[in-house]
Amino acid sequence: MRAVVQRVREAAVGVGGEEVSRIGPGLCVLLGVTHDDAPSTAVRMAEKLWHLRVFDDDDGVMNRSAADVGAEVLVVSQFTLYGDTSAGRRPSWLAAARPEHAEPLVEAVVDELRRLGATVATGRFRAAMSVALVNDGPVTLIVDRS
Repeated sequence: MRAVVQRVREAAVGVGGEEVSRIGPGLCVLLGVTHDDAPSTAVRMAEKLWHLRVFDDDDGVMNRSAADVGAEVLVVSQFTLYGDTSAGRRPSWLAAARPEHAEPLVEAVVDELRRLGATVATGRFRAAMSVALVNDGPVTLIVDRS
């Protein structure tokens, strides 16, 4: 599992010109799933995201997590995070999990985040989405499963 995590002031997802979700200050998480990811991977990823210390403390040091500040989380499925361009200019998607494997694991990350106390918004799986955000910092991290 791989995530591109951005600390945001706000973020929204649209499908077909209609806004389907929006968050205020928090994390925008683009989430990719690969073949050998499992429910336990989803739990670990959710815990890592919720406790990732990327929010400033009173001294301006990134020492607080989304859990500490009550930040919202937007999770958007993103199979292209496993695109491989090492053999040329056209990406190979072989490392990306098939939708029937990936969708339940993305849902598991969302469910675990909620269980941990997060307010979570989502994109729409298998839809052509537009994601709009205002990056805060900017802070952008790549988080691979741990």
